[in-house]
Amino acid sequence: MFEILTVCTGNICRSPLAEQLLRVRLADLDPLVMSAGTRGLPAAEMTPEAAHIAQALGVPAADSAAHRSRFLTEHHLTKPDLILAMTRVHRRAIVELAPSRLRSTFTIREFARLAAAVPVEEIRASTDAATSASEKVRAAASVISAYRGLVPAPEDPADDDVIDPYRQPWEIYQLSASQLEPAVTTVVATVRAALA
Repeated sequence: MFEILTVCTGNICRSPLAEQLLRVRLADLDPLVMSAGTRGLPAAEMTPEAAHIAQALGVPAADSAAHRSRFLTEHHLTKPDLILAMTRVHRRAIVELAPSRLRSTFTIREFARLAAAVPVEEIRASTDAATSASEKVRAAASVISAYRGLVPAPEDPADDDVIDPYRQPWEIYQLSASQLEPAVTTVVATVRAALA
């Protein structure tokens, strides 16, 4: 088994959407996918807009309905093999809580941008010595992390972030999802390559 953690601010829009999409799209690999918020409200439901988007993207309605937010703590950062933040601010908060997790922590769009530059053969080679799914995902994350500084950064640093739709019009929810969903697709492909 391997673990992925997704992180945003309130844990009611972006990170639960990412969590649920990853869980559904990696279901055959039996992952443990969780989410949390850097300022998470205790046990708040997912926003109706985010839940609607999740269902439109193939998440069972019951999964979104069952979500309850939680506040990110250092304890949540000890086990995940891959930690995916929604923005650079969240990534910084994670690394401040757990500096040793730097090589496993990315914004989700940063991960997708870097992973696109890493040959699949290199990801697979990095996992040769790994004996568990957890070790393989960590090895792949480490290889992708090594491409920081080698792959050109986006002209606008905000291109590594997923915009926060909370209390925004429906169009912003759609924009946020359009930034998040392709990155989720790349994460799924990369994890599958690591575990192949």
